Order: sequence, then C-alpha cells, then structure tokens
Amino acid sequence: MTLVLLGAFSFAGTWLNIPRVAMLEHTARNLYFHVPMWFAMMALTALSAVHAIQCLRTNNPLSDIRSSTAALVAIVFGLLGLATGSMWARFTWYEGTNIWWNFDPKQSMAAVQVLIYGAYFALRGALDNPIKRARIAAVYNIFAFVTVPFLLYVLPRQLESLHPGAEGNPAFSDITDPIMRVVFYPAVIGFIGLGWLLYTQRVRLSRASTTLQSILRKNL
Repeated sequence: MTLVLLGAFSFAGTWLNIPRVAMLEHTARNLYFHVPMWFAMMALTALSAVHAIQCLRTNNPLSDIRSSTAALVAIVFGLLGLATGSMWARFTWYEGTNIWWNFDPKQSMAAVQVLIYGAYFALRGALDNPIKRARIAAVYNIFAFVTVPFLLYVLPRQLESLHPGAEGNPAFSDITDPIMRVVFYPAVIGFIGLGWLLYTQRVRLSRASTTLQSILRKNL
C-alpha cells in the first residue's frame, strides 16, 4: 500500500498541472516531497518516544531497539528534509546568489532538531553497559521529543521567515490550491508509511543481529 501511494503521488506530482506562482514555478512540486518528509520525521520521533517510555517501564531490550531504530529513521528523514529544503531555497529565494544556507529561522531550528537526535546516538555510543545505556538514552529521548513541536512548529511561527506559516500566517498559501492538496495529503501518508516500512525492517534486522550475537557468545 505504501509503495502504491508513493508511486501514485510521484506520478501525479510530476504530471499534474499546478498553479504558476512567481519565483517558484515548477519547483513548487517539491512541496510533495520536502514537507511530507518532516511529517514522517515527527511521526517517527513520537514512535521513538513511546518506546522509550515503554523501555523505562519494562526494561525490555526490544523496546530500546524499537526506540533507537525509530530515532535513526527519523534522522534520515530529517536530513533529507534539510537537503531538499536547502536545494529548494537555493533555486528560488536565493537564486543567483550561490547561497545554500541563510540561517532562516525554520531552517536553522530544523537543523538543531536533527542535531538533538544526533546527540542521542552520541550518548548511546558513549555508554557500554546495555541496561544503563537503554535507560539513560530513553530519558534523553523523551526530552528530545518534547522539543519537536516547539522547534519545528511553535517557535518558527513566531519569527520572521521566508517559510509559509511564519509570524502566524497560514502554512498553506497560493501554491497549495485544491489540486495540489489532492496530491499533498496522500504524499504525507505515503512518506509516513515509508518511514514505518523502514522502521519495521530495521527492527527485524537488529533483532536478528542480537539473536545471532547471543548464539555466538554461547558457543564460544
């Protein structure tokens, strides 16, 4: 279902007619990719926090695996979101300037959000004891998730920015007329589904790796 959705919105996003907006032109199609990536990241950080809470409650190693895996996939979507956003800005807002990064508030706070989750893995790497690592990382993960709505939504809306939705303005603008929304909303569902697919496969791989290591230790 996820792959069908991704294929459908990719085709529709490429070939359906879109409104012509000054400066954006056909780059407005990036809306179908750039924004859904951030929705996917937010969904995965929420999933990661849920399993972090479960890990603190039960000390179940599987909850730690699920929590860290969701955070890892979230970072992937965050990095892709930063990359597509930087390229979009370069060829629209900053066209002719050779500027790829201008410390726009929303852009900068999104980067900080990715760094916060990057620090989560740095913290995990610094702890050798698996039980201690799981519990400390879970606490950090919960606090990291609390920052998500503030850094990605609340604070950017209060500051002057080139992004739609800044300073309390509507996040949807002239480029998001009904025909674009028909593609945009399925794209959001599709990217969240892709995140879930990557997450579940990675969890299975991690569980298999853990089982194999346990078997090898017993046989040595």
